Amino acid sequence: MPIVKKCKLDLAGVNLIGYPDIKTNDIDENKQRGIHFYIDDYRMEGLYYNPERFIHRIAQYKFAITPDYSLYRDMPKAVQLFNVFRSRWCGAFWQSKGMTVIPNVSWGDSTTFEFCFDGIVEGSIVAVGTIGCKRSKLAFMRGYNEMLERIKPSAIICYGFPFVEMQGNIIPIDYNSTRRVNRNGR
Repeated sequence: MPIVKKCKLDLAGVNLIGYPDIKTNDIDENKQRGIHFYIDDYRMEGLYYNPERFIHRIAQYKFAITPDYSLYRDMPKAVQLFNVFRSRWCGAFWQSKGMTVIPNVSWGDSTTFEFCFDGIVEGSIVAVGTIGCKRSKLAFMRGYNEMLERIKPSAIICYGFPFVEMQGNIIPIDYNSTRRVNRNGR
């Protein structure tokens, strides 16, 4: 599994922009924001299959969260493993180009725990998304707690509102505005 190295990043005032919304003509503003990939998988295919084509657009940002390729519980295990690999590969590739990268962490059911945390250095800043997890909160929390135990992240950027049960140094990001909010959703 490719390794996404631990980075140092000031998380005060975190501001994210979604990949489809990025602009290449406002470089000064872009250097103040991170870019996220909490979008449909098909919109991220080129990041892995044609990475050189997209690097100049992504490199304009302060940092990038690695792609959130799907790990649906009903997917074949090989596809789930490949999606984790692609996410880590993109992060390692971007770091090789001098970018600051935050690994996205996602999981399916407990059988994905054998590989879904691989490639992330213990104590790293990580990102998770809670969008679409309301109906499977218990499964999300199992994976989240396993992530805390295995990675011991220094901070967790949470795209979407965190569940009350989530522990750790959480930086919640309102997905409607992509700006940091407090733990109470304000």
